[in-house]
Amino acid sequence: MTAIARFVRNTLGRDFAVGDIHGAFGALQAALAAIGFDSSTDRLFSVGDLVDRGPESAQVLAWLDLPWFHAICGNHDFMAWRSALGLPFKAVDHAAHGGEWLYDLPLGEQRRIGERLRALPMAFEVETAGGWVGMVHADFPSDDWRDLAIIDWRTLDNMDSFASQCLWSIERHRRRYRGVVRNIRAVVHGHMTIPAMETLGNVHFIDTGGWHPSGRFTFLELGELKAFTGPGPLRERANVRRNR
Repeated sequence: MTAIARFVRNTLGRDFAVGDIHGAFGALQAALAAIGFDSSTDRLFSVGDLVDRGPESAQVLAWLDLPWFHAICGNHDFMAWRSALGLPFKAVDHAAHGGEWLYDLPLGEQRRIGERLRALPMAFEVETAGGWVGMVHADFPSDDWRDLAIIDWRTLDNMDSFASQCLWSIERHRRRYRGVVRNIRAVVHGHMTIPAMETLGNVHFIDTGGWHPSGRFTFLELGELKAFTGPGPLRERANVRRNR
């Protein structure tokens, strides 16, 4: 497990963050095309939850091999790798929360997926012209980004730990807390599914349910902190039907 991965400024193209994918990789690809994503110059940063719930979760390895796609660990990725490697997270029933797909795979493939998900960083720092942008999956229970450096990620089994709150908490959003996180330009989260992107202080919540039949993907362009929205799974399926 890598605690923090850092990416220097992209001088060739644009950088985007995207909310939870949950195995909806076909819908994600369609949404990227709709916003004019250029994989030869642009980069895409996932704020976690690559797998579970959606029909294409087993494609996660192919996506993680793409040179322009980067992801941190979400709570579903955490549950999946723990189960795949024979270390189930006992606090939550993974299968009951969209993880059934994993157990239908051969054991060797389960293990390959588990190893890749276990290797995901827990946080990103991405350099932009305006400063560094930080990403953790669910929440950041501090007003100082420098506190990221003191998190003990070995405490993820303790649901009350600082580390666990980064994967599971919705407190900042629930409280509508608008305090600014210092020593970082902006912070980006997924996890909390909402109708449209919301910003509280300098914290951006971008999971607008692109994995859900009635949702759509929101992409936050990190240079200008501007949101772009893809068409969503329902429109993608309608296009497929029209093109048959």
